[in-house]
Amino acid sequence: MLRLVDIEAAQERLRGAVIVSPCAHSRVLSERLGCEVHLKLENLQLTGSFKERGACNKLAQLTSEQRAPGVLCASAGNHAQGVAFHARRLGIKATVVMPLATPLVKISATSALGAEVLLHGSNYDEAFGEALRLHGERGGTFVHGFDDLDIMAGQGTIGLELLLQAPQLDAVLVPVGGGGLISGIAVALKERAPHIRVYGVQTTAVPSMVAARAAGAVVEVDSRRTIADGIAVRRVGERCLELCQRYVDDVITVDEETIAEAVLLLLEREKTLAEGAGATALAGLLSGKLPDLAQRHVGVIVSGGNIDVNLIARVIDRGLWRAGRLLRLRCTINDVPGALSQLLGIIAHKQANVLEIEHERVGEGLELGQTAVELLLESRGFDHIEELEATLAEAGVVTERADHAPAGASPRRSQRSPGAASGSG
Repeated sequence: MLRLVDIEAAQERLRGAVIVSPCAHSRVLSERLGCEVHLKLENLQLTGSFKERGACNKLAQLTSEQRAPGVLCASAGNHAQGVAFHARRLGIKATVVMPLATPLVKISATSALGAEVLLHGSNYDEAFGEALRLHGERGGTFVHGFDDLDIMAGQGTIGLELLLQAPQLDAVLVPVGGGGLISGIAVALKERAPHIRVYGVQTTAVPSMVAARAAGAVVEVDSRRTIADGIAVRRVGERCLELCQRYVDDVITVDEETIAEAVLLLLEREKTLAEGAGATALAGLLSGKLPDLAQRHVGVIVSGGNIDVNLIARVIDRGLWRAGRLLRLRCTINDVPGALSQLLGIIAHKQANVLEIEHERVGEGLELGQTAVELLLESRGFDHIEELEATLAEAGVVTERADHAPAGASPRRSQRSPGAASGSG
């Protein structure tokens, strides 16, 4: 069982090797969410993630005999970089097995840190199985990503730092994958300050800890593709579950759109880049599923910032859609000279920006003499969208919000019909 003394010892080992990450009070998020929000910025670690804490604590305790044959691990990306970074610092050879779909930025960064990178399997669990097979062949030390007491102790040092940086905290929200991060943090907080509530947040795509807590035992859940790839773990750790059942108050899930909104909010308002997994704790706060946090001091763990540049644009679009700042609108007007000009004039007058436009004269639901115009618009939010729709309806334009959205998001759908489609020439 993980003890507070283990976490305190890990803190001494990490001193000088891992930075004490900032814990910044966010005025903007506090005003928006109705509680005092403190962001623990683990995305600012040298490898861009909290994972190097556990890796450092584990590798620092290896004897020279254990270091000689090297270390091996499986990772979706961040644990790999933590192990590679500290293995190189300590002169240890590292081999890492990563899923085939791992973002390129994480693969490249791990290779650049001197580790041997092997790609195998469609998800973390398959990569983990391959890593165990290689460990049986090669020997050395296997460094588990989460279900290891030394790893959990290293991650738990975040909790000790929080108690010094924000001693007024009433609750802490932590992203959950395999459970190592929240286990360490929960032990540190509850043993030192048992009044602090600890909440885990998972993606609905892979709710492994929620399922395990409900079953009272580790279970394997189905996995769907998620922008929070760093916590896409289908089976939590046995030790992690035991600690979470004892120390964690609740674990909730959030959908992909809320995670994307959290990434966008951190980038736009806090000027900090978080990957999907790194923004999941904030998504939990945005979800409104924890109403007892009003007016409380809440710590939010921003656990990592290693996001693929090719994914950033899609995540931003998804976040904009979720916030009502992107809109795909299908407008039906009369196919007469000047009708399109009038439509675009109304949109310009309402200060919405046209990003894309498609013009269709033959299609489902169109009568002879009608034309459909599908627009991708940049707006200021849902109030602005409804104001625009009302103005178009007054001008005789039938509008309908499209079902599809950037990056597969699902916007709210509405339809306005004034009874007759018209457009003046």
